[in-house]
Amino acid sequence: MRKLRTIEMNRLTIEQFKEAEKLPLIVVLDDVRSLYNVGSVFRSCDAFRVEAVYLCGITATPPNAEIHKTALGGEDSVDWEYFKTTEEAVEKLKAKGYFVYSIEQVEGSTKLQHLEEAHQGIFQQTSETEKQENSSLSTLHSSLPQGYAVIFGNEVKGVKQNIVDLSDGCLEIPQFGTKHSLNVSVTAGIVVWEFAKLLKL
Repeated sequence: MRKLRTIEMNRLTIEQFKEAEKLPLIVVLDDVRSLYNVGSVFRSCDAFRVEAVYLCGITATPPNAEIHKTALGGEDSVDWEYFKTTEEAVEKLKAKGYFVYSIEQVEGSTKLQHLEEAHQGIFQQTSETEKQENSSLSTLHSSLPQGYAVIFGNEVKGVKQNIVDLSDGCLEIPQFGTKHSLNVSVTAGIVVWEFAKLLKL
């Protein structure tokens, strides 16, 4: 097997990226302190054509040299928006009809390997509710999630409890070693990949 050269990988230009269909997923960073983590998240979001990144609270925003070191231009291709509080971001997402997940270890969380089952359950539950209410097909489609949002928290404190309370559900990556959590940018890469498989561009 021969390694591919960069020019053989057929990657998009920034202009092509902006015009391309996006994964209906918005990544939310809740008080993420490290600029290198922010940059790494942008790079992962570029790789899977995520719709947007919402930067909240103390999370730094582009343009920034330290973000660029790990984003490698991902901050230019992926749309982003800043919110003074994560609550404002969640409010906007719910108004857009997005199903909001916090990525956090909580009682009753959905393990990431069961994401597809949870996804199917959301659609089935919505469909059954609408049928019971004798709603029209157009109402049914409008009540289905327009996309997903995933919230990643601070490197030390995680997602704030009040944000967990505002979320529609929580996803958790099972861990089997001695550490209590993964690095936030590593977590984001894993979770975004799972949604990329689920939602399929």
